[in-house]
Amino acid sequence: MLWSSSKRSLLVPVVLIGCGLAVCLWQAEEHVRFEQAAKDALTKRGRDITSTLGLIIRSQRRFGFRVAKEALDPSLQSLVQSEELVSIEILPVKGDPLSSAGRPLDLTPTEMEAGVARWGQHTVTMMNLMDLGSSGTEEGAPATPALVMTDDERRSLRSPSSRRGSDSGAANSEKAGSSGTDSAVAPPAPTVRPPFGKPSWMTSEQYEQVIQEKGVHSLIISLSTDELHKEVWNDLLLRSLVSLFAMGGGIISTLAWRNVEKNSELQIRLVKAGEMNAHLKELNLAAAGLAHETRNPLNMIRGLAQMVAMQTESSPKFKEQASAIVEEADRVTAQLNEFIDYSKPREAHFAPVDVKRLVADVTRALQPDIEEKQVQLTQPETAFVVLADEPLLRQALFNVLLNASQAVGQNGKIKVRAARVGAREAVLEISDDGPGVPAAERENIFKPYVTMRPNGVGLGLAIVQQIAAAHRWEVACLANEPHGALFRFSGLRVATPHQ
Repeated sequence: MLWSSSKRSLLVPVVLIGCGLAVCLWQAEEHVRFEQAAKDALTKRGRDITSTLGLIIRSQRRFGFRVAKEALDPSLQSLVQSEELVSIEILPVKGDPLSSAGRPLDLTPTEMEAGVARWGQHTVTMMNLMDLGSSGTEEGAPATPALVMTDDERRSLRSPSSRRGSDSGAANSEKAGSSGTDSAVAPPAPTVRPPFGKPSWMTSEQYEQVIQEKGVHSLIISLSTDELHKEVWNDLLLRSLVSLFAMGGGIISTLAWRNVEKNSELQIRLVKAGEMNAHLKELNLAAAGLAHETRNPLNMIRGLAQMVAMQTESSPKFKEQASAIVEEADRVTAQLNEFIDYSKPREAHFAPVDVKRLVADVTRALQPDIEEKQVQLTQPETAFVVLADEPLLRQALFNVLLNASQAVGQNGKIKVRAARVGAREAVLEISDDGPGVPAAERENIFKPYVTMRPNGVGLGLAIVQQIAAAHRWEVACLANEPHGALFRFSGLRVATPHQ
């Protein structure tokens, strides 16, 4: 049963902390997915922008192939006005960019790879191939690339020198054909050319060179990642708060579970302590009743022994033995009286008590002991009224003064002092110049059956401790300089005139 309880007390915190950790791992995985989804969405928008640019270029083609650069540049500038699109570059197969807009790119075209996104600190750059569709009318006809040219470049291609080069090339071709009529080689079959193909005034080499240098091949765009980083950061912050709450909930639940267990254990201990306290009270009452019933026959034995000792016809030895019985009966009776007194419950009923008058009454009761040793006892000089239970305070003063009178030697000194400490509190001190109490025994001296005298019972100061606790006072045994003991009662309340 004990092993099962300890196993359960260990399993529940482990499960609670494990649940918190599971939530943290789940949130971390979801954050990674969110970040990847945000990146995929941004790259998809880049492809959409590429498609949009393809539509723009196709819509601005003239004669099926040429795109005026003067009309294309303003369109690109209008696209980069958004906060997301940072820069655009339209590239041919080789050579410099055909058109560009926005900030300069950090990467050169040679460092890019089609379809691969390059992520930087604030931007993502990607190169996508341009799909401008086919301008041919026959199935399987090759696509005619869009040529981005300025008006000056177009005019230079249509200049007379260009046409003369084209005509001479055509004449040479015809001459070569006529010279070869005698040979067995048949003339080449005519090439099928889609509409809007190579212009008639351009050679094939010129046409291929223009396509390589002015034909739209790919597109590089750079998108801002600031908004993406902001969304990812907000998601991270939100999921961190969820994880923090999950872990905090697990820890708090674990502490609450431990507190519930401790409270349960404390309740069980309180119940057992209550049962033990009730049992001790029953034993205390039984012991007090036994001591009370023992005292009556003991008094009868003492009386009979005293009568035997008083008979004149008895022998001296017989009288001596009877006197010893009387002394032993007196000693045992005193111990029984102190035990019965110690077993009584202490409940203080507060009322104004004049400390000076009470000390004088107790001193008269101890007058034989004081006169025997010629003890010099100093009492408070002025009246001093405190709130206390007078019978209990009288008994406490009697026990402490009795111990002091027994501790001092011949012509010893005992002093009783009462003084205020603050506006409503006071202290009461009884000091003597006896041998004092060793420092190691000053705390144990108030325990039952602890005494410094050979014939002492050890209940007198224990009763004093009970009386102080009933008044909610503090009593302590201190050293009295240069030698002796000092008993201090602190926490006494000074009585006001209307109390």
